[in-house]
Amino acid sequence: MQTTDIGAKEEGKIWQRKPAPSSVVVVSVIRSLAGHRSKTARFLHVAFDVTGESFLAGDHHGNIYVFDLSRNRFKLVQKTGQACTALAFGLRRTTEYLVALADYSIKCFDKDTKQLVSWMRGHDGAVSSISVHGSGRYAITTSADTAQLWDLETFQRKRKLSVQRAVGIQKVFFLPLSNTILSCFSDDSIFAWDSDTLQCKHQLPVPEEGSRPRYRAFAVSRDGRLLAAGGRSSVVHLWCLDNWQLLKAVQMPPKVRTVRQLEFVSDSFDRGSSQILGVLSQDGIVQFINIQTLKLLFEVGSPHNGITSVAIGPNGRHVVGVMESGGLNVYSVQALTQHVNKPPAPLVKVVTESDRTAKVRSAAGRGPVRTSSHTVHPRSLRPLAVSAPEDKENELPDELNKKRLQKLLKTFGEYPAKYRMFIWRSLLQLPENFSAFSSLTDKGRHAAFVTLHQRYPIKSQRLQRGLQRVLSALAHWSAIFGETDYLPLLAFPFVKLFHNNPLICFEVVATVIVNWCQHWFEYFPNPPLNVLSVAENVLAHHDKELLQHLVNCGVTSQVYAWPLLETLFSEALTRDEWLKLFDNVFSNHPSFLLMAVVAYVTCSRAPLLLCTQREDFEYFFHHRNNLDIDALIKETYRFMESTPAELHPRSTLDDFEPLTKGLYPVFNKYPTFIVEYYSQERDRIRREEAEYLRERQQVQELQAEAVRRQAEDEAWHVQQELLREAEEQRRRTLQEEEARLTQQRVRLTAMKRELKAKELQLMDATRRRFLQHQQEQKRAELRRLDDEIRRKMSLRQEETAAAVQELEVRQMELEAQRRLFEQELAKEQDRVVMPVALPRRRSEYDWLSWVFHPSPPPPQGLQESLAKAGLQSQGAEWRAAALERMNRAEQEQEEHQQRLAALSREACSSEHRLTCTMQQVEGMKVRALPAGGCPVSAGNTPVLHLCMKTDIILIAPMSVVTIKLCVCTNGVCVSYKISLDRGRSELDSQERQLMQDIRDLRLKLAARAKNAMPLSSASVRAAQGTVPSVGQEPSRQCGLDL
Repeated sequence: MQTTDIGAKEEGKIWQRKPAPSSVVVVSVIRSLAGHRSKTARFLHVAFDVTGESFLAGDHHGNIYVFDLSRNRFKLVQKTGQACTALAFGLRRTTEYLVALADYSIKCFDKDTKQLVSWMRGHDGAVSSISVHGSGRYAITTSADTAQLWDLETFQRKRKLSVQRAVGIQKVFFLPLSNTILSCFSDDSIFAWDSDTLQCKHQLPVPEEGSRPRYRAFAVSRDGRLLAAGGRSSVVHLWCLDNWQLLKAVQMPPKVRTVRQLEFVSDSFDRGSSQILGVLSQDGIVQFINIQTLKLLFEVGSPHNGITSVAIGPNGRHVVGVMESGGLNVYSVQALTQHVNKPPAPLVKVVTESDRTAKVRSAAGRGPVRTSSHTVHPRSLRPLAVSAPEDKENELPDELNKKRLQKLLKTFGEYPAKYRMFIWRSLLQLPENFSAFSSLTDKGRHAAFVTLHQRYPIKSQRLQRGLQRVLSALAHWSAIFGETDYLPLLAFPFVKLFHNNPLICFEVVATVIVNWCQHWFEYFPNPPLNVLSVAENVLAHHDKELLQHLVNCGVTSQVYAWPLLETLFSEALTRDEWLKLFDNVFSNHPSFLLMAVVAYVTCSRAPLLLCTQREDFEYFFHHRNNLDIDALIKETYRFMESTPAELHPRSTLDDFEPLTKGLYPVFNKYPTFIVEYYSQERDRIRREEAEYLRERQQVQELQAEAVRRQAEDEAWHVQQELLREAEEQRRRTLQEEEARLTQQRVRLTAMKRELKAKELQLMDATRRRFLQHQQEQKRAELRRLDDEIRRKMSLRQEETAAAVQELEVRQMELEAQRRLFEQELAKEQDRVVMPVALPRRRSEYDWLSWVFHPSPPPPQGLQESLAKAGLQSQGAEWRAAALERMNRAEQEQEEHQQRLAALSREACSSEHRLTCTMQQVEGMKVRALPAGGCPVSAGNTPVLHLCMKTDIILIAPMSVVTIKLCVCTNGVCVSYKISLDRGRSELDSQERQLMQDIRDLRLKLAARAKNAMPLSSASVRAAQGTVPSVGQEPSRQCGLDL
C-alpha cells in the first residue's frame, strides 16, 4: 500500500508508482502539518463528481482538495479557513462545487478559477447534507431543524422546510431520474414531494412503535426505484419506491449494532438497479452485501483504524474512506472482487445436453420476495467463505467452457444481457495487458486521428474521446490502422459498449481484427477481394439466381458484402440485434462472420430482386431493414453446415487465436511498402498541405493587408473630406456660437451686476442685523455685568461697612481703654507726682496716644474705585481711570508713610536725648541719696519723693507698654507697675483675622476683574499695594526712663 503525504503542497501526484491491479488499497493519503511531522490534518468529508474519476476532500483546517484518479493528480482548490460539514459537485457546471461550512453558510466555488461564485446563508445550524438535482438546476441543503431548496442558476432560496424542535430532520434529498424529493425525519416518517409543485405525493408507512428502526442513514439506487434505510439497530429496511411498500428487512450480522451510513455500488451492467449495498457500522467496517442473494461479498476497514465515512464513485470503480486517523484510503473495487469473479452457479447447473428447452432457475434471477402484508420478517445475512461481488467483466471460471456456452446459446439464441460482457471477455480470452496498453496510450493521439471529430462527429464528447483513444492505440500498435479509413466504423460499436473500460475495448477490437478480419489488409488500400470472392462463391452456391441478378445490375461484392463487413453490421442492425448476432459470432469459428454476410443477402432476397439501380443497392446495405435476426442466425448456421469444404471460408481462415499475454502480437499482415508509401505520401501531403496552408495564409494575409491598406487609403481620403467639411461646419458653428456666447456674456454680465448689487444689499442688511444683534448682545452683557458689579459693590460695601464698624468699635474700645488708662494715670500722677512734672508727662501721654492710635483706614472711595476698575475692565477708559486713581492713592500712601517715618525718627531721637538727660539728672540725685533708700533731708523732715520709671517696648505687630512707678514717702518706697495691654492679645487676634478676611475678599474681587479684562501684573500689584494692612506700622523701639 502506497502512502502519500501531501503536506503543504498545493498540487502534485497522488501516487509515485502505478498501483498494481491486485492492490486493494490503491493509495492512502495523509496531510502532515508543517513543522509537525507527527501531527496530521484530519479529512472530514469526500464527494465524487458525476464521472467517478475525481473527488473532493475537505479537512478540518478548511482546505479543499480535488483528487483526479484518472490523471493521478491532486490540487488544492480552496482555503475556506473553517471546517466543512458537507460537500457536493454541481451537475450542470462540472467545475463548480458546493461547500457547507461551520458558520452555517454554503459557498459555491469554481475549482478551475478558484473564485467564489456565490455565498448562500439561511441555516441556523450546521448543514449535514447537500443533494443536487439530476438536471443540476436545484440543490437541497439539510440541517437539524430546516431544509432549504436553492436555485443554482440565481443562487436564491426557493423554498424552506421547517419543523418543530421535537421532530428533527434526518435527511432531505432528490431521487435520481425523477422530480421527487424524499424527506426523512427523526420520528421515522418518510415523505415524498413533487419538486415542481412541492406537493406531498406519498408517505411511507411508519413501522410499529414496538419495533422502531430509528432511521439515521439512507441510500437510493441509481435508477431511483429502491430505498435503503438503517439506523440504531442491526436491521436494514429496503423500500420499493414503485409501489411505496416495504420490500424486505435485512438482518445484519450480530456484530453490527448501529448503521452509520449506507451506499449503493453502481455497476456498468446492472442498468442502474444497484444490487450491491455498502453498510458502514459502528465498528468502522464497511460490509458490502448483495441485496438479492443476501450474501456478504466483501468488507473494508479494520477495528484499529476504522472508517468514519465512505463515498463510492458513480462508476463503481473506487471507494474512498475517511479513516479515524484522519487520512483517506482509496480502494479498488476490481481488486476487491478479483478472487470471486464467478457467474452464478445455477446458470450452468440447470442446462443439460439432453434438455435444450430447460430454463435457467437461478436464485439470483428471481425477483424480490414480496409478502402480502406489511409485516416483513428479517432474513439472516450469512457471509460466505469467499466474499466478493459478481463482477461480470473478469475472467471465465474453469467450469464454464466454450462448448457449454455454445449449447446454451443455441438453446436461447443469445446470452443473458446481465452476463453478456463477462461471457464475451471469457470467449475472447482477453489477456488484459495493462502495461502494454498503457505504453500505447502514453504515446498520445495518433496524427491520423487528430481531426477525427471532423470526419466522424459524435454528440457525446466522452465517446469521441474514447474512440480517439482506442484508434490511436491501434495505430501505434500497427501502422496499417493509421491508414485504414473504415477503422472508426469497425471500432465504434465496441467503444460504445465498453466506454467505461478502454483496455477491454482495445483488446476486443484487436481480437476481432486479428481473428475475424483475416486477410482483410492484403490488398490494401483496396477492399479484401480475396475475402469478398469467398463470400461471393458461397452466395453462388446457395442462391445462383440472386447472384446473377446482382451481376446483371452491375452490383459486385464490394457493394453488397463489403459495407456489412467494414461496419460489422452496425449500420444494418439495431443494438439488440447486433448484440445477439455477435453472441453467435464470438461463440463460433471466424468464418461465421462471412456466412452471416451471405445469410443477410439471401434473407433479403425479395427486396433485392426488386432493385435494379446501383444506388438502391448501396442505400439498402447502408441502412437498417426489416429483417428477422433469428432467421438470419438460423440461415447462417445452415450455411455453416451445408457449405462444401472447398467453398467454406473455414478452409481460408485460421482458427481463433487469442492475444498473447504480456505483450501484444506483431501485426504485419499487410503490404508494408504500400503502408509505408502511404505513410510517406501522407506525411508529404501533410507537409505540402501545411506549406500550402502557410503560403495561402501568407497570401491571404498579403491580400488582406492590401485590401486593408486600400480600404485605409480610401477611408483616409473620405475621412479627410469629411474632416474638411466637418471643419467648415464647425467653423461656422463656432462663429455662431461665439456670437451667441457674446450675447450671453453681455446678459450674464448684467445679471452678475444685478446679483452683485443684491448680494451687497443682502450683505449690508445682514451686517447691520449682525451688528445690531451684536450690540444687543453687548448691551445685555453690559447690563449683566452692571448688575453683577452693582451686586458685588453692594456686597463689598456691606462687607466694608461691617469691617469699618468693627474697626470703629475696636477703636472706640481702644480709645476707652486709653482714656481709662489716662484717667488712672492722671489720678496716680495727681497723687504722687509734683505739679512741675505735669507738662512733661502730658507730652508723653500725647506721644503714647499717637503710638496706640491705629492707622486710619484706607479711603472708601479708593476701594470703590479699585473694585469698579476690576469689574468694569472692559472699557479702556475705566482701566486708565482706575490705574490713575490707584497710582495717586499709592503715591499719597507712600508720602504719608514717609512723613510718619520722619516723625517717628524725630520722636525717637528726642526721646533718646530726653532719656539721656533724665539719666544724668537721676544719677546725680541717686548719688546724693543714702545707700539703698530715697533721698532724705537733713532735718528728717518728711519729704515726698517720687521715682517713676517707664519702660515702653514696641514690637510689631503688637505693642507692649509697661510703666513702673516708685513712690517714696517718709523713707517708705512703694512701687507700682501699670500694664497697658490688658485684653490686648484677644483684640489683636480678632483684628488680624478680620483684616485677613478683608484681604481675601479684595483678592477675589481683583481675580474676577482680571478674568473679565486682564490687567498687567504691575497694575495689579499697584492696586494691591495702595491699601495697606490695618495694624501694620514701621517697627520701632524706643526707651523712656523717668
